[in-house]
Amino acid sequence: MYDPTVARLTYRALLGRRRAAILFVLPALLIVIAVAVRAFAGADDQVASDVLGGFAIATMVPLIGVIAGTGAIGPEIDDGSIVYLLSKPVKRPTIIFTKLIVAIAVTMVFSAVPTMIAGLILNGNGQQIAVAYTIAALVASIAYSALFLLLGTVSRHAVVLGLVYALVWEALFGSLVPGARTLSVQQWSLALAEKTGGGGTITSDVGLPAATALLIVVTVVATWYAGQKLRTLKLAGEE
Repeated sequence: MYDPTVARLTYRALLGRRRAAILFVLPALLIVIAVAVRAFAGADDQVASDVLGGFAIATMVPLIGVIAGTGAIGPEIDDGSIVYLLSKPVKRPTIIFTKLIVAIAVTMVFSAVPTMIAGLILNGNGQQIAVAYTIAALVASIAYSALFLLLGTVSRHAVVLGLVYALVWEALFGSLVPGARTLSVQQWSLALAEKTGGGGTITSDVGLPAATALLIVVTVVATWYAGQKLRTLKLAGEE
């Protein structure tokens, strides 16, 4: 289910000069914000939770997920270079699974690691806040990667659709419409963070059992469906 050649090509595409520069911007901004907040506000658990929840989980993680998830396959489909992979004796679900693993790895590194660093800067992991939000970033990275990889497989406008989900559905509707939060990867990941963090500083609108089940279902279904959609892509001259 994992092909090293596909993985190497995907890593090369995601970590190219232009895309890597974009991936570094948000984590760097989070660290700068954490340093500035700590300097002006000191070590405060609620402030640390607000920064990590409001920027890291609500903005940085989904945006990096969009870049990594759609970038793992979308550009190859757009420019036709996916034909090179489809012509090889590699099962198409294997291609999807390999690209998913790469997208997850990239998203985790560029989101969970800076989240942990920012948490330590903000309050030294008081109330386990840094660890809790790092767990949320890790879990969200998996679901976002699967969702946005699926979008990259089924649509040429995957980046736009991903941004609409991340910034409009989760950030806007999620803050205005309580029912929309139930269908939010952000809230599902926060359910695990709430269980880990102390002091009641982290809350989620979704219970832990439901959040866990939804994370698993969405990841599995999105990955399976992306594999099925890739099967339908026909090579030139293929009957």
